[in-house]
Amino acid sequence: MLSGKCECGAVRYRVADEFRYAANCHCSNCRASTGSAFKPFAGIEREKLEVTGGADKLLIWGDAENNHTRCAVCGSLLYSVVRDGAYVHVALGSLADEPRVRPTEHIFVGSKAPWFEITDELPQREEYA
Repeated sequence: MLSGKCECGAVRYRVADEFRYAANCHCSNCRASTGSAFKPFAGIEREKLEVTGGADKLLIWGDAENNHTRCAVCGSLLYSVVRDGAYVHVALGSLADEPRVRPTEHIFVGSKAPWFEITDELPQREEYA
């Protein structure tokens, strides 16, 4: 199991190190939600993530099936509930432990920030395949 937390430590979670996929998302929504050029994330079945502390401090933007889940105290993005509630996309920066998975591609590069240059050799997708 991997541990994760928000910046201030008010919310903590654990997740199985069994991610199905990982990517760097450059869509405008991920850029806005992170304040960065892209969001590195890893996807896993929703039931494999458990909030272990601070559940009362969660800020959920969206609905139960599709949302961004943050710490209501410091605003850190922890994960997004996606695919009609079946999966979560864990923000890799919120993990305290090192996962085995690494991003394998850049997605939504068709809407990436014009000031950011992708310099690695990972495949680049205009959208999400």
